[in-house]
Amino acid sequence: MDSPVPPRPPEPRLRRRDRHGRGMRGPIAPPQVPLSVTRAEAFVDLVYDSRDRLERRWPQLSRVDFLVLEVPGSGPDDGPDAAGDPQTVPLGRMVPAAGGHRDRIVIYRRPVEIRTKGRDERALLVHEVVVEQVAELLGLAPESVDPRYGQE
Repeated sequence: MDSPVPPRPPEPRLRRRDRHGRGMRGPIAPPQVPLSVTRAEAFVDLVYDSRDRLERRWPQLSRVDFLVLEVPGSGPDDGPDAAGDPQTVPLGRMVPAAGGHRDRIVIYRRPVEIRTKGRDERALLVHEVVVEQVAELLGLAPESVDPRYGQE
């Protein structure tokens, strides 16, 4: 005698709407588009865009770490000499290689954001700060690092 086959449990169905039919029908944005990017993430993207732009001309920058910190004195790369002049707030600094660490360029997000009004102005200032720090690292003038420095 054959044993009865137990019934299969019903497959869960995919619900696209809530029980009143007012739920979302599909995704708000395509998967490749971020729904929200924080100001900090957007700032890091600006720094990396600037780095990538300079790295095409100066391949040795691939051996340099680029970091973003909120304010001077807030991270492990800020030693007692990070403050510099007590009358000014630095926008970035170059930290030479030491103690097993590679050369580092640190950009301070909040001081840059305070000095700019919009995204385009912020992108320009971030690039200028990165160019200045790279110039200090390489021992060159900023105009040598990026010929468009100061012209945009």
